[in-house]
Amino acid sequence: MTDIAAKTDRYESLLAAALDAATVAPPENSPLAEAATDCREMAQSYLRDGRHFRDEDDTVNALAAFSYGHAWLDAGARIGLLDVPSEGHLFTVE
Repeated sequence: MTDIAAKTDRYESLLAAALDAATVAPPENSPLAEAATDCREMAQSYLRDGRHFRDEDDTVNALAAFSYGHAWLDAGARIGLLDVPSEGHLFTVE
């Protein structure tokens, strides 16, 4: 089984890279753009939370926060709120 600290490191890196790659897809000032922005803000919040948990030596909650953050981005991409790369390892969108 993978060491939880190493897995947490990977998930943090994955979330940070995914945040850099995901952009708002709908036109600015539309309700869907607001929803897309909310997805990105939630992911950013979970990244900050995960880093806080890690600083507190709470690896389990750090890993959970990084995972939840990425789920927000992945869901936003799947329903078309976020433009994301179709190739690579950052997203499950085909």
